[in-house]
Amino acid sequence: MSERDPAAGTTAGPPEEDPRIRGERHPIARMIALGILASLVGIAIVLAIDWFPTPAAGSADTIDTVYDVLLICSVPIFVLVMTVAIYSVVRFRAKPGDMRDGAPIHGNTRLEVVWVTIPFLMVTALAIYGWIVLDDLEAKQPNTLVVNVTGQQFTWSFDYPSEKVKSNQLVLPKDRPVEFRIHTKDVLHSFWVPEFRLKSDAVPGLTTKIRLTPNRIGRYQVVCAELCGIGHSTMRQNVRVVPTSEFSSWVDNQKQAAGGAPGGEQAGGGEEAGGGGTDGAAVFAANGCGSCHTLKPANATGTVGPDLDKIDNPTSAFIKQSITDPDKVVTKGFQPNIMPQDFGDKLSSDELDALVEYLLKAQK
Repeated sequence: MSERDPAAGTTAGPPEEDPRIRGERHPIARMIALGILASLVGIAIVLAIDWFPTPAAGSADTIDTVYDVLLICSVPIFVLVMTVAIYSVVRFRAKPGDMRDGAPIHGNTRLEVVWVTIPFLMVTALAIYGWIVLDDLEAKQPNTLVVNVTGQQFTWSFDYPSEKVKSNQLVLPKDRPVEFRIHTKDVLHSFWVPEFRLKSDAVPGLTTKIRLTPNRIGRYQVVCAELCGIGHSTMRQNVRVVPTSEFSSWVDNQKQAAGGAPGGEQAGGGEEAGGGGTDGAAVFAANGCGSCHTLKPANATGTVGPDLDKIDNPTSAFIKQSITDPDKVVTKGFQPNIMPQDFGDKLSSDELDALVEYLLKAQK
């Protein structure tokens, strides 16, 4: 039943003019004028903001331009919607105690066609523009350096197949095209260097790729941009862009440190070598243990898991059990189900023994 007073008259005849807009001329023109002014101010503000760090790759400037174009298109749409909403709330608000029905209105076909067509054309144009830019960025280039990137809770590791080098540090030559082939050993991760702009997910069972050319010498960080577990915020790795000659020297040094082992894997004896000549320190570093644990010999300061300088039961059996079945005994003050349950399965027998021996020696 209508809240209107039945004595006010019959329902026949034209609808009564809403007293809240009686005498007002061209409210739409006023909203458009306010919207244009607010849009210009908004566009000026968003373009003045420095959203990203200093670019360090050839693709960065192009991506920044795409971002600016998206902002220029998005701000007017946002302002238009908010202008109409705010104007309507202020101008057509009901007075306290007014329980009448609102004035009857009907659809406007022309307006509906316009507000569907304009966004459709804008989104289509932006999609085509984005596709053209992405196609250009992903084009293959000669003399490309291939780097296999592997994500794992909570670390990154890098493999240079042509150079036969593996490292837990990312080192890239300046002005040489790079193709990153991205994998994961466990859950979803996202490989991103903010200064390079481009980002790609590491998806279980898939290999994703991004191509770029570092063009600014410096030290940056690889970060994970996908929430991947309790140690997500610690999943960071160094990336250095260096001159070509320095990159060649770094590759040679990595090969020498690896003792000529296939694929650049750490080998050789020494105090920290464990079963099969495997280097326990290298196993610790390559598997991201330092992202979650503190260990002085490795300069690791992670706090997600227990301090490995102070193992409660420093025996070989206990340490091995803590790696292969981490929830069997949970250190006081820490929660279960934080360390991946299959962590031990990712290590070979020699790697596991070397890691256990390395951690044992760290207790002395």
